[in-house]
Amino acid sequence: MVVDSKLLRLYLHCINSTREIKGMRVQVQKWGNSLALRIPKPFAEDAAVKEGSVLDMSVSDGRLVAVPVQRKKFTLKQLLSKVNKNNLHGEVDFGPAVGREAW
Repeated sequence: MVVDSKLLRLYLHCINSTREIKGMRVQVQKWGNSLALRIPKPFAEDAAVKEGSVLDMSVSDGRLVAVPVQRKKFTLKQLLSKVNKNNLHGEVDFGPAVGREAW
């Protein structure tokens, strides 16, 4: 693995004694009609961001803020609590068996 020594020194310089990453400079690049920036691996790991992650992006006091969207997890009990006689449907018939299905 090839590591850019400038980037490594910058990264090491950005970490304080409590292992918090203070900051790192990245360059904004054109991507189609938009602008993009690369998220350095240590930042992505600390924020639990990976390829395909969805972020809420906003501007606050002139700063870009990107926050990972946490998918809400439901229990079966929570999901079933929303079922009632008004939204419960009957059986659905998809026609006779085709092939070797056993009914």
